[in-house]
Amino acid sequence: MADIPFDKRDGFIWFNGELVPWVDAKIHVLTHGLHYGSSVFEGCRAYGGEIFKLQEHSERLVNSARILGYEIPYTVEEINEACRAALKAQKLVDGYVRPIAWRGSEMMGVSAQKNRINFAVAAWEWPSYFDMEQRKKGIRLEMAKYKRPSPETAPSHAKAAGLYMICTISKHAAENNGYADALMLDYRGYVAESTGANIFFIKDGVIHTPTPDCFLNGITRQTVIGLAKKRGYEIVERHIMPDELGSFSEVFITGSAAEVTPVGEIAQHRYTPGEITFNLLADYMAEVNPKVAARASA
Repeated sequence: MADIPFDKRDGFIWFNGELVPWVDAKIHVLTHGLHYGSSVFEGCRAYGGEIFKLQEHSERLVNSARILGYEIPYTVEEINEACRAALKAQKLVDGYVRPIAWRGSEMMGVSAQKNRINFAVAAWEWPSYFDMEQRKKGIRLEMAKYKRPSPETAPSHAKAAGLYMICTISKHAAENNGYADALMLDYRGYVAESTGANIFFIKDGVIHTPTPDCFLNGITRQTVIGLAKKRGYEIVERHIMPDELGSFSEVFITGSAAEVTPVGEIAQHRYTPGEITFNLLADYMAEVNPKVAARASA
């Protein structure tokens, strides 16, 4: 399945109110969302037939659209049901769910006041975002060329497609250089996040993580912070300078796609995934899939 192009796959996609054959879920080449980035999306994972934190993802999707100046023509609950329907239509128990909303093709130009707001949901099998062998020893990150923008120059708290352009550029550059991903700084020069995940650092048993004031406060990030506090770990949210990178002992990233992934290297700095990272990885997997966790501990 991984080798099949996404426009050639079998099954169904929930598209503007109904399930349509996967290959028929098409838009016009002059769609505003394609030309001007007026689309917002979410990435959710389903474990054991349940979409983790679906309510939070749907609420964020609606809010992202509002930040971009439009209303998705479905309620949060209707979006939830569309996501569940797409997952069920694909006969998936574990999988990735991608709801997306965008301005259509009624007007072409920067202004698109009369364009229809379209909404779709696709679901597919997607194993770990990073190769399991990489995850065990910690993935390698290089420093990205581009920085996360100021909230005064871009809608940085929306999960908007246009904001991912610099992420794709940065991830491709990292992969071409033999790395798994890239670490991005923000517009002030503070450590921000990787191209698609939040980041955490560990020093002397304390967990440090960048303040999400110009990038997404990820749903997985919030979940892991809660799990860390439950274990009694101290969490410090603060601005982190790049020259601190060599002072940490453990590093990991979090995201719906990445889940909890240890980091073994950032540029010239080396880390050894340890007890705190692996505890939180185990806690997270138990949180998202309690039925599997219960079987494993039986």
